[in-house]
Amino acid sequence: MEHGSEKDPANATFSLTDEDHTLANSLRFCLNQDLRVNFCGYSIPHPSEARVNIRVQTTGDRAREVLKDACEDLMSRSQHIRSTFEQAVADYKNQQGPKPMDSD
Repeated sequence: MEHGSEKDPANATFSLTDEDHTLANSLRFCLNQDLRVNFCGYSIPHPSEARVNIRVQTTGDRAREVLKDACEDLMSRSQHIRSTFEQAVADYKNQQGPKPMDSD
């Protein structure tokens, strides 16, 4: 859900349900790396509520589009981390060689 002024699409607050610090902090990081972002922060209204509010203020681009780009960037980073991890595990297993079978 987006909260903001229709007159100023460069500033908006987005409310994400069923999310917590894990996604919010990662998105905040990606947003703050974007040169189009003047300010980005998030809050959790109440600890018992699974919801985060992310505030995005841009240099003029639509906040919705900048948030969308940050989500795509975060997905790309996550995929890279996963593939790097899986390759490292495969390399480790190959270095260890086959394990002997236990005999009963």
